[in-house]
Amino acid sequence: MTGDSSPASASDILRLLAEGTAAALGDEFFRSLAKYSARALGARYAFAAETLNPLESRSLAYWEGSDFGTGFSYRFPGTPCQRVAQGHVCSTQVGLAAAYPEDLWLQRIGAESYVGVPMQTTAGQVLGHLAVLHTAPLSPTPEQIAVLQIFAARGAAELARLQADRALAHAQNEVERLKERLVAENGYLRDEMGDRQRSAELVGTSAPWRRLLAELDAVAAADSTVLIRGETGVGKELVASGVHRRSRRSERPLVKLNCAAIAPSLVESELFGHVKGAFTGAAQQRMGRFELADQGTLFLDEVGELSLETQARLLRVLQEREFERVGSSESLRINVRIIAATNRDLELAVKQGSFRADLYYRLNVVPLRVPPLRERSSDITELALHFLERAARRAGRDVRGISSAALDWMLKYSWPGNVRELENLIERAVILSSGPSIELASLANEPGLPAASALPCSEHAIRVAEPLPSAPLPSAQLPEAPSPGSDVMTLEQLERHHILSVLEAAGWVIEGPRGAAERLKVRPSTIRSRMKKLGIVRGAPSRA
Repeated sequence: MTGDSSPASASDILRLLAEGTAAALGDEFFRSLAKYSARALGARYAFAAETLNPLESRSLAYWEGSDFGTGFSYRFPGTPCQRVAQGHVCSTQVGLAAAYPEDLWLQRIGAESYVGVPMQTTAGQVLGHLAVLHTAPLSPTPEQIAVLQIFAARGAAELARLQADRALAHAQNEVERLKERLVAENGYLRDEMGDRQRSAELVGTSAPWRRLLAELDAVAAADSTVLIRGETGVGKELVASGVHRRSRRSERPLVKLNCAAIAPSLVESELFGHVKGAFTGAAQQRMGRFELADQGTLFLDEVGELSLETQARLLRVLQEREFERVGSSESLRINVRIIAATNRDLELAVKQGSFRADLYYRLNVVPLRVPPLRERSSDITELALHFLERAARRAGRDVRGISSAALDWMLKYSWPGNVRELENLIERAVILSSGPSIELASLANEPGLPAASALPCSEHAIRVAEPLPSAPLPSAQLPEAPSPGSDVMTLEQLERHHILSVLEAAGWVIEGPRGAAERLKVRPSTIRSRMKKLGIVRGAPSRA
């Protein structure tokens, strides 16, 4: 045989195995265990194997006399290892191949004898086994087998460590996979939300609205605190979202808090969080909005409604960039951009003593004023069409347009509730409409609204006569009247007119920061595709 010609004594086995495996770990340990187990018993073959399930095993290391052989897997039934895998020490001194005729590997190598020892934990769990085989009879003593059992137990400990490492690696990989998936899904959701917000935020091309959007772009590039002023319903939250989305913090969250919608006693907890037991009902620690917005933006709507005590704490956060949770003395540092909004006259509130002057100056670093709808009446038509499309889709109603009389009424109305009132009125009219168009009766006959007779109507207005597309039209200046001889303009005519107007304003430049694509907030390829479909070429007259 290739291995040693005679077995060693128990003490020699102990020394040989100890020296062979002392400095080894992992795969190297099992290779050493197989090699020196064969040499210790004077055998040709030995292998260490890991139990995969009650019926199957795979080799960790295989010694075949002069070198290591290729790894293998095998099933227990019909082999001498079956009882070893169940926790028994097994020894066949002679006639092994004849005893297991179904084991073709034993027949091939001409195995005559076998010693099998389970690799068993202290709790009795069999993780694998050690097998020594020879082509001649073997007669191991009880002491020799006892030494093999000692090192098999050491093998069980090493195998348990490897399995724990594998489980940890698998868990880490799973965490990374889930993290990657969540990041991707978050990206999809952000894109979707951004698209929906852009469609609402950028509706309007009046001069006051264009000035606001230009200011918004300039403000977003900085990291200063912003105070958005405007009447109720003008869209201050949309402006705040626009500032955040265009800023360098856009990849981090925009966290919102309506200061007027929270009970004064809970505002500080909402802003700064609290520790367990900080007050009655604080059953566990809670993270506040400032922590959630770290590295991002915090939008404080109706900031003028904060109590003087909360204003003092807010001022400290703005000055020092740190705060404590309610009920805690531990200071937490954060990096948050503040965007505040109010419909109150804060200068008057400062004079009256209901708002801190120092906080006002901290918030009013960059002021933005959102114009009321009465100052941007030329946007009413476009806004109404936008809200109509969205309300009809949500309600599942086939309402496709606005009658001339209804639109003329909207152009004459003062809209004290601003854009929010217009949106709500359009939504209600869509739900109550009995035909394909919104009629004057469904708008002007509500309590609190002026009657139709109180607002004289002209003969010309725009009415949508064709089904609305699945996405809102690009933002552009809407025509003030339909084509001659008609009181109806189709969406295709509207869209063609929009694109032509913007192309002319951009000098027929499609791409770039001042190009038509940027003005309409769509991709250049989208512009070119719509131009081709609508037959728009430079110098072509508008068919609207």
